[in-house]
Amino acid sequence: MTKSAKEEKLITIRDVSLMLGVSEREVMDLSENGTIPAYKIAGVYLRFKKEQIEEYRRNFRPDLAKEGTAGKYPLGDKLFDFIYFNDFYLLCTITIIVLLVVIFKGSQSP
Repeated sequence: MTKSAKEEKLITIRDVSLMLGVSEREVMDLSENGTIPAYKIAGVYLRFKKEQIEEYRRNFRPDLAKEGTAGKYPLGDKLFDFIYFNDFYLLCTITIIVLLVVIFKGSQSP
């Protein structure tokens, strides 16, 4: 069963940099010089097909084909991503905690 064009998910520059173990700038350079195929979304955002990146990794970077990317993502980046993608929920949680403290301190006054 093959995926239709609508079902195929494209990956980001960051995903490719993690897969290849190179910086995001190097990924952009590789796409600009045609080493790896890239697709522009709305003429601005670069996206890549996962299958094409895996093929590049197997054929041109055999040293990366066998090793995974687990553990190559630094803790600081993981923390930054967690805060970045969950900032709304973190802010709401802090607001609720502050409001509960204010409510309970106010109800304990004589």
